[in-house]
Amino acid sequence: MRNKILWSDETKIELFGLNAKHHVWRKPGTIPTVKHGGGSIILWGFFSAAGTWRLVRIEGKMNRAKYREILDENLLQNAQDLRMGQRFTLQQDNNPKHTAKTMQEWLQDKSLNVLEWLSQSLNLNPIKHLWRDRKIAVQ
Repeated sequence: MRNKILWSDETKIELFGLNAKHHVWRKPGTIPTVKHGGGSIILWGFFSAAGTWRLVRIEGKMNRAKYREILDENLLQNAQDLRMGQRFTLQQDNNPKHTAKTMQEWLQDKSLNVLEWLSQSLNLNPIKHLWRDRKIAVQ
């Protein structure tokens, strides 16, 4: 069964701040700043035993409409490209945008199986380890 699970999630990568290190020469007393945004990106992606697929950069606020759009444009085609067949299981956490009624209806219309997931168990998702590696890579 594990070979047929698509582990999915979104993450925010801070380009300036907690998960980014920059080494530059500065005159003493100057402080770097980021004004008007631009200091982070939000990505969605998934992996399976068959491999990973391209990351999707999320423009604007991530909400249930944006999440549905991302799945519409990426999930089924990417699963097909990875030769997952029609009978794969999608893993997603219990974020409200994932569990919204409109999302449940969309998943049902597409006849997608969804792995039951415990609330407050974000660190159990193996994709969190991949996100950590990506965040380290941009440092």
